[in-house]
This record gives sequence, C-alpha cells and structure tokens, in this order.
Amino acid sequence: MIVAVDTGGTKTLVTLFSRDGVAGKMIKFPTPPKQTDYLDLLKKTLQENYGGQRIEAITIAMPGIVKDGVAIWCNNLKWKNFDVATALKGVLGKAPILVDNDASLAGLAETRSREPVPSSVLYVTISTGIGTGIITNGVIDPGLRMSEGGRMLIEYKGKVREWESFASGKAIYENFDSYAKDIHDEKTWNNIADRISRGFLVAIPLLQSDVIIIGGSIGTYFDRYSKQLKQILKKHLPPHIPCPKILPANHPEQAVIYGCYYYAIDSLANK
Repeated sequence: MIVAVDTGGTKTLVTLFSRDGVAGKMIKFPTPPKQTDYLDLLKKTLQENYGGQRIEAITIAMPGIVKDGVAIWCNNLKWKNFDVATALKGVLGKAPILVDNDASLAGLAETRSREPVPSSVLYVTISTGIGTGIITNGVIDPGLRMSEGGRMLIEYKGKVREWESFASGKAIYENFDSYAKDIHDEKTWNNIADRISRGFLVAIPLLQSDVIIIGGSIGTYFDRYSKQLKQILKKHLPPHIPCPKILPANHPEQAVIYGCYYYAIDSLANK
C-alpha cells in the first residue's frame, strides 16, 4: 500500500493507494500556514488512518522547489528549507518518505495516463499559483526537475512580472473579483486566455514539447478558454515553431495525488 500526500497552497489531500493504483477515501484539510502545525496535523492524519497497516512508501508533494527531498522554497506558503521527510521519519514504521514538486508529480501522472505515452510533455497547473512539470520519456526530466515556470519574468501591462502574479487562479480572483467557476462571460475568459498565453509564448519556443497539459483548478474550466488560447498562440508563435497539442488534464484537481502513486511505484521498482 502506498500513501499519497498532495500539499497544496490552500488545501492538503491524502489518500491510500493499492499496488495496482486503486485510490481509497480522499482525506482533505486546509494546509496550515505554519510548518509545525502542518507536521502535527499530517502526522495525526497518517497515524489515525493508516497506522498498523503495511505501508510500502509515502510520497509527499510540495508546492515549490524541491532539491534532494527538501522543499527549498514554497512561495505561496512562504516555507523555506523544509525537510519534511526527516521531520516525519518513522511516522508509519519503516516506510520510506519520498518528496518532490507537486507540478512535476502531476505531470508524471497525466503523462503516464495517456496512450501512447507522449515523449515530451509540459504540464502546467494553474491554481492558487502556477507550477510546471517537464516530463520526458515518461519520467520527470532530471535536468529540468527544478523548473519553476510560474516564476518566469514576463512583461505585462508595461511591467516585468512573474507569470503567476497575473495569470494564476489567485490573480484571476483578485482582478475579476470572482472565482473561475463563477465566470461565464466570453470577454473575461478572453482576457484570462491572454494572460495564460504570455507564459506559453515564452515556454513553447524554449522547450518545444509535443504536448501541453493544463491542470489545477483553472484546468477544470479548460473548455471556457482553450479555443481563445490556441488562437493566440498560433497567431504569435514564429512560423517555424509549431504549437504543441494542448489538452486538459484527465484529473485536473487530483493529478498530483496520482503522481505520488506513480512516483512511489517507480522508486520501489528501482530498489
């Protein structure tokens, strides 16, 4: 059995997977802003729900830059140098604790769930913030695993800003005073498509991935802006740079949790 933990900027999702990938009951709680409170709540959740069971691995997704299993920086939570694996060591017996970036894990799941598996994928999660995962030949690209696409510096409305600052779910709410689920007018979605396109116009020529997959809470509403987004990209990309196939995530808000499962399976297989 494999425990998966999706630590998001606003909420945390926990579940148990069987070896063949069947997910159990999803447990959800608001992500505490303090590391100590998060550790206490997560430890209690794991022990109360999975204590005494034979757990082979625990995968924890973190919403930020992860290096050697340590969350170096999680922007929306302001967590720095957070060694969650060491802090939770032994929480479920001898089960190893694996830690990686949430967008990379989501990209892993979304890539592996496709048939055939695309050779190169740029996964973008647009939720509280913007995260990116780059998947090559079905695994997280080792040379690009620390990429932070949401931090790309882009000129927008005369100022150089991080892509996330004007195109994330949080930015959409702040600018339009509405959550994505409550936005239905075409003009607003055209504006949102334009904001999202700015980052892709930088990333596509650089990476030239075969496929782009959009997930996260904004990925849920893919059909409301995808046509406009594709039109903008095709209009502005250089003629020799093809626009990748752009797809919605199969599990836009649960891709991370499934990625935790795939990551653990790969780790156990490589032992």
